[in-house]
Amino acid sequence: MSNFEQFLKVKSEDLDHLDHVNNIRYLQWIQKLARNHWEAVTTTIQREKNVWVVLKHEINYKSSAYLGDYLKLITSVKKNDGITNIREVEIYNVKTNKLIVKSNTKWCMIDPFTKKPKRIPNDIYAIFD
Repeated sequence: MSNFEQFLKVKSEDLDHLDHVNNIRYLQWIQKLARNHWEAVTTTIQREKNVWVVLKHEINYKSSAYLGDYLKLITSVKKNDGITNIREVEIYNVKTNKLIVKSNTKWCMIDPFTKKPKRIPNDIYAIFD
């Protein structure tokens, strides 16, 4: 499955009281990266008919990131299964190539009108398979 990448620079508002990136910020980046990937590979019509919601986040913190660090965020869908998929995100320090965070998120597709789970349509399934 193809990867989607983005880069960012750690800013002061990303830091916690220990002067490294706050764990909540990583979660925000993980969700934004998933949304950006979704928007990059789907059509407006596909997005209007299909919505993802999070069922579960698993985040493993391997190292710390600090003010001014450049980070590379990489995501891909690792598994599609009926109404859900598993999306992996890895965040690396660009300078050292050190893994900072690795996460897996279980997403569930829902119908935006009924708010009920629905099977991943074939056209969406094909994008992430």
